[in-house]
Amino acid sequence: MSYVLALNCGSSSLKYQVFDADSLKPVISGNVEKIGIADSFVTQKYPDGTKQKKETEMKDHKEALNVVMFMLREASIDMNEIVAVGHRVVMGGDKFASSVKITDEVIKTLQELSPLAPLHNPSGILGIVTAQQLFPNATHVAVFDTAFHQTMKPVAYRYPVPEEWYKELGVRRYGFHGTSHLYVSKRAAAMLGKPASECNLITAHIGSGASITAIRNGVSVDTSMGMTPTAGLVMGTRSGDIDPSIPSYVASRKGISIELVQNELNKKSGLMGITKCFSDRRDIEENKDANNDCMLAIEMEAHNVKKYIGSYMAELGHVDALVFTAGVGENDDYLREKFCEGLEELGLKLDKEANKTALARKGVDEAVISTPDSKVKIFMVATNEELVIVEDTLAIMNGTYNPDHLKMAYSFAGQKTR
Repeated sequence: MSYVLALNCGSSSLKYQVFDADSLKPVISGNVEKIGIADSFVTQKYPDGTKQKKETEMKDHKEALNVVMFMLREASIDMNEIVAVGHRVVMGGDKFASSVKITDEVIKTLQELSPLAPLHNPSGILGIVTAQQLFPNATHVAVFDTAFHQTMKPVAYRYPVPEEWYKELGVRRYGFHGTSHLYVSKRAAAMLGKPASECNLITAHIGSGASITAIRNGVSVDTSMGMTPTAGLVMGTRSGDIDPSIPSYVASRKGISIELVQNELNKKSGLMGITKCFSDRRDIEENKDANNDCMLAIEMEAHNVKKYIGSYMAELGHVDALVFTAGVGENDDYLREKFCEGLEELGLKLDKEANKTALARKGVDEAVISTPDSKVKIFMVATNEELVIVEDTLAIMNGTYNPDHLKMAYSFAGQKTR
């Protein structure tokens, strides 16, 4: 038996999943939360649905990984049989357009990119270095959130700002959620019965963080997130697009630092800012009839999503399918209906009954939720970022990886529906 470990180091969290290297089936998964906080804990999940929780103080990602190793051993995972580790890295900038084997030079470049992702890259680097120490004989691979979007042209990724900002400081659109957009675009192509290279899609990754991507002939040509994940759609706690003069205005009027303003734009804005108490759509929908702010938050999010759908339809000219994914996109039939409301004249006709039953939490992996006469198909596809990480990692380890994802032989790309 040999395993691949997929690691996702957030600013204060660590998600992990162990896969069988031969069958590509998940064996065990877990989540470390509140790293660096006194009440940090690990929740480990097993294939039969059982969970194991361990509460222990973990001051950084190095300690967290050591706790994870202990729990995996308890679950009878032989550490010597972990042949490869795939690391999700948030920011690869314009330096990495595909997944790469991790070397000292790669780590150095990631360190240089850290100012562009100060909440994520440093913790990701610490996770990589620690995992290299814990698994010295394994192949370590970096899979970038930004890589899928490196096919964007300057017309989409450049900002109309002084050129030295771009050349000296890297101020440009990078985009995020790339592995998710890649996965669902391949599945959507399979559902359409066409090669990915012939598909024009709009993929909507709607979770606590949210982004929409325009895909022409299988590759990303535009995306809603920008230089940072704060841009674009209204999100759980992130503002999305705002007037660029607002941060300096607020800092000046309130006598606070730009850093504090940025913190509030990332952690106290979005749906949380509108409702003043909720960032989770389930709470917002539950209170929408009694709380006007909750209804406003729903209407604002729907308004925002529809603006992006419409603009990307204009950009692409022809669209084969609109694809919803991630926590909300996979499980919130009410919001999906709100997002599609009024778009019938654009060729998007939602089948309300099909929409109600297309729920990942009830075991539906993917579904067509448009009417038979809808000019543009509407799909729900449950994303699987970890599988992309594992397949890229194994391919790099085995020498079969193709950095052009349209030519990469993904196991999930050619199937019809599961």
